[in-house]
Amino acid sequence: MNHSIGDRIRSLREFRDITQEELAERAGVSVDTIRKLEQGRRQTARIDTLRLLARALDVQLERLVGQPTVTEQLSDDGGLLALRDAIQDIGALPGVLADDLDEDPPDADVWSSSVARATNLYWAGAYSQLSGMLPLLLRDGRAAARQSDSELVWAGLALAYQLAASLATQAGHTDWAFQAVEKQLDAARRASDPLAEGMGVSTLSWVLLRQGRWEQAQGIAERKADALEPSFRRATAEQFAVYGNLLVAAATPAARRDQHDEAMRLLTVAEAAATRSGPVRAYGSVFSPVDVRTQKVNISLAGRVDRPDEALRHASRVDVAEISRPVHSASYRVDVAQARYRTGDAEGALGTLMEVERDQPEWIKFQALATSTVREMLEAERRRNTPLRSLAARLGVDPTL
Repeated sequence: MNHSIGDRIRSLREFRDITQEELAERAGVSVDTIRKLEQGRRQTARIDTLRLLARALDVQLERLVGQPTVTEQLSDDGGLLALRDAIQDIGALPGVLADDLDEDPPDADVWSSSVARATNLYWAGAYSQLSGMLPLLLRDGRAAARQSDSELVWAGLALAYQLAASLATQAGHTDWAFQAVEKQLDAARRASDPLAEGMGVSTLSWVLLRQGRWEQAQGIAERKADALEPSFRRATAEQFAVYGNLLVAAATPAARRDQHDEAMRLLTVAEAAATRSGPVRAYGSVFSPVDVRTQKVNISLAGRVDRPDEALRHASRVDVAEISRPVHSASYRVDVAQARYRTGDAEGALGTLMEVERDQPEWIKFQALATSTVREMLEAERRRNTPLRSLAARLGVDPTL
């Protein structure tokens, strides 16, 4: 097995039958960087450099950095393969005779409560538990929709597929996620809810972002935001929330494409919408001014130009206690750790990462930015840092590097 990033780069490059110089030209990175990675003289590179290399090699970033694609715990009730089977509903294919059409539908209220519980599990980072719950939730939802065909059931099913797409994306299975979003958008249409469709497009934008399809991710989110742009005088809080989520979704791929000013413009508009609406919980997500401010930190670290000082300036406007979702809080703090490390505060970065790991031990193992930062810190350490090496081992990073 190839264990290091350099091993995987060399293996993929040789499989493509291209030279180091050709890969460097395709990716727009230094050939010296590629050479040092493949020779083991460097164990990692900046996360955006790795993204460029992954695109040039025509693979997903998760494969290049060795991100886990399984949950931490096995479940008797399901798991990621069961989730795949529930998303890829064979019985829905034309010409296939399904064997589950006689299933008794669940009680609608009980099923809706289960969807709400699953949403809370996702934002709590309880991926193993959620992966055991979602397959049955999707099957029950389809049975309920066959029984009643009500807009309320379809709205719930749209949210369930949104959770399936989000979990599959976090676990590195973006092909399953894309299929889940297709079903999410279809359910939103059947629910006759344009805002639910808007959240479906926001989810799709994130899936495309993780697939490296940045231009498409930005374009679909911007177009849907334009279509749903609310009147700042008469709009509901939910309209502002969906509109703002779409603007945030568009900003991230814009930054990946080195459109930093455009990304910040989108977030400025989103923050104005959040200020107007106040904190909103709707469509399985949350929208508030602090949620937008955390994204400004993230955007400052995206793209080819590193802006860690700007990221920390934006972070100074964020009160972590105001972030309502545990996973979102963890993601924001990983960004802050990266910014601290970039400004020379390795001790502060390590402390933040260890704090996140304590709060989200399962979630952090799926985060490429966290593992990439730990690899960089290991490579640059001047003395044997036992806490750093222990953290690296728990995240699956070889601590002997």
